[in-house]
This record gives sequence, structure tokens and C-alpha cells, in this order.
Amino acid sequence: MNQAAETRSIVATLVPEERRMEILPHYLGRHMIRGEIAVYTAMESLCDAYRGGFWDYVELSNNAFYMSPRMDGPPNISCDGNGYAGEMSCDAAGIVATLFALNAMAWSTEDDTFTDLYHRLIAFVPSHPEAREIFAAID
Repeated sequence: MNQAAETRSIVATLVPEERRMEILPHYLGRHMIRGEIAVYTAMESLCDAYRGGFWDYVELSNNAFYMSPRMDGPPNISCDGNGYAGEMSCDAAGIVATLFALNAMAWSTEDDTFTDLYHRLIAFVPSHPEAREIFAAID
């Protein structure tokens, strides 16, 4: 199977309420609190309007996940490091924040789990409707 076909076959599924408590321990293990805070911190640095709130968890069929904030309207995202500025859906913004957090966790813990999760989430991005914005934000 070629890479493009593999990318298209990754399915995203919103985690139902009854499974929420198992997601962070499953994917982040003993670093679950630190990893969750890293996502919130990433979103705070990316979006001036973000003031905390409820996040959805989305699992991917390639054994990865991301967090997506529930916000009123699409957030404006800006990345000081690369000059990106634009509006995207909460789902796309969550992917960006999760990627930033996974990258930070990979560097700070030197745990391959975070590198693997990062690459699995990146593999999903080309099939996302806002792939161009996501890639521009993380570039």
C-alpha cells in the first residue's frame, strides 16, 4: 500500500464520554498530567482568545490521538516561531496544539512514545480538510 492510501485510511473518532478517563493514561502513560498541561500551554501560546475550557479527545485508527478545544467560533491561531497567522476550526487548532505539545514532550522526556505519537498524528494531517493551515502553523 502506498503512503497516500495509508494516509486516507486513518479514521478519526470522537471519544465518547464513558471512555474519556482512559485516553490520557493509555496514550501518555505516567506523563499524562504533564502532557495534558503541555497541550493547554501550547494552545495558550497559539491563541490569544483561549482561556481554558472543555476539550474533546479524538482517537485515530493508527493508534494516536489528539485533543480539540470547545470554543465559541473558530479560533485565530498565530505562531511566533514561523509567522503563521490565521483562523482555523477548533479541531484543526487542537491538532496543532497537540503536535506542539507532543514535540515539547518528546524533547523534554526523551521518551520515544511522544515521537511516535507525533509522527502518527502527522500521518493523519494530509487527510484533514484543513491540512494546509495545519502544516503552515507547524512549519
